[in-house]
Amino acid sequence: MARIAVIGAGMGAMAAAARLAVAGHRVAVYERAETPGGAVGRFERDGFVFDTGPGLLHLPAVYRDLFVKTGKEPLEQCVAMSQVDPASRHLFADGTDVSLPNASRAGVVQALDGAVGPGAGERWSDLVNRAREVWDATRRPLLEEPLHAERVPALGRDPYPAPPRRGWWRRRSGPLTLAAVAERELQDPRLAALLESHALAHGLDPRSAPASAAVLPYMEQTFGSWYVSGGMHGLAAALHARCVARRVEFFFGAEVVALVEKDGRAAGVRLADGSVVEADMVVSGVAPGRLEGMPPTESAPVPPGRFGVFLALGGARPEGTVHRTVVHGSDRAAELEAVFGTGPVAGYRPTVTVLRPDDPATRPDGEHEAVTLTATVAPHGGRVDWSDERTAADFADRMVRAAEAAVPGLRERESWRVVRTPADVEAATGAAGGGAPAPVLAGRDGRFLRPANTTSVPGLYLAGGFAHPGGGLAHAGMSGAMVAGLVVEGADWRGSQ
Repeated sequence: MARIAVIGAGMGAMAAAARLAVAGHRVAVYERAETPGGAVGRFERDGFVFDTGPGLLHLPAVYRDLFVKTGKEPLEQCVAMSQVDPASRHLFADGTDVSLPNASRAGVVQALDGAVGPGAGERWSDLVNRAREVWDATRRPLLEEPLHAERVPALGRDPYPAPPRRGWWRRRSGPLTLAAVAERELQDPRLAALLESHALAHGLDPRSAPASAAVLPYMEQTFGSWYVSGGMHGLAAALHARCVARRVEFFFGAEVVALVEKDGRAAGVRLADGSVVEADMVVSGVAPGRLEGMPPTESAPVPPGRFGVFLALGGARPEGTVHRTVVHGSDRAAELEAVFGTGPVAGYRPTVTVLRPDDPATRPDGEHEAVTLTATVAPHGGRVDWSDERTAADFADRMVRAAEAAVPGLRERESWRVVRTPADVEAATGAAGGGAPAPVLAGRDGRFLRPANTTSVPGLYLAGGFAHPGGGLAHAGMSGAMVAGLVVEGADWRGSQ
């Protein structure tokens, strides 16, 4: 039985902790905040409840497997989950309005044909079919196996297949991007915006993201969108409870500041109060740059930030309201330059995701509604100071104005709002820039991969969004499974069979 110190109580770190405890190890988690969940947080006020992180889960099988492997009670016995249907509503700048059913290929085709025009659904379906080939080619090496150095060259090649066309595909030069796929295969700016919105939501620039990023809408459309009653933080609370049931120790308000080494291997952690916790192995679930003594990794660009507005509304949620609506921006070029380039933050109308859960636990009574608005923005620091109140207030106002397309009379119903900028996210989670890393993707010579779960320091492992296989609720859970497999089975472990 080894003593294992886990840094951070994020989803990847807790997933690793639960599995390692079941394997017979003595596990202790050190978290600088006062609650578990990391980026999967919650804000409460006056009976209103809002998720501060992900609002939906798209690969529930990851957590079903985790709960099966770590206890007798399955996931659905620990949290109440339901499929969101429609999966999403999309409002485009030209007034086009389309709702896409949950996990229904035929239903999506029919909806797009009706809203965008005949043939639109088929073009989208053809793209999703090609994305399925990406999923089949990368599911195991990217999502079920640890990242080994010998696999990196192969994963640096984009598996997105060429469509059965001639001419433009042969004439293209350089790597194929998601934006190029959208332009060439979908042939409609609304379908292109639909495809690119999945990348933007994950903090990916469609102009540089590989074509393999088409796997993101494939996963959502194939495996569905799921919501946890009471908010997605309930999933984090359930995982924490599972860890506690497996006798994982938690120390909150205990910030780890450095890795401790002895004889060339990980030997514990040093806390902010100067105390040292000895351990046989260490699992880090936080950004490597936050800790002293961590081995160097290839630096990745700071991802875009996440800007949120929590709205307490008077008046009941109308019957038939869609859970998630994406209000697409009106100027693609201006938005992408503002988020990923050097364009001004002021002036453009952002793409805004509007979350309106039909959940009594999120509101004080039936005569009120809790609405969350989110947008992907430039990261905090550098060229944008999101701690500036005027900058934040102006952007929040533009988000609310955009969201009125999805919530008529929104400003008249507003009782109060709370703005959560990337600066706030950075302060709360420690994530540089106030965003979250994207899921790993194949292609572009491996630049969209994350550091491996093993490190150059024996006994030190990496979990969570800053390690393989990247960010997102499901991917974090996968990283925990990989770390546990490597610890229990050894460095030659190649994934579950």
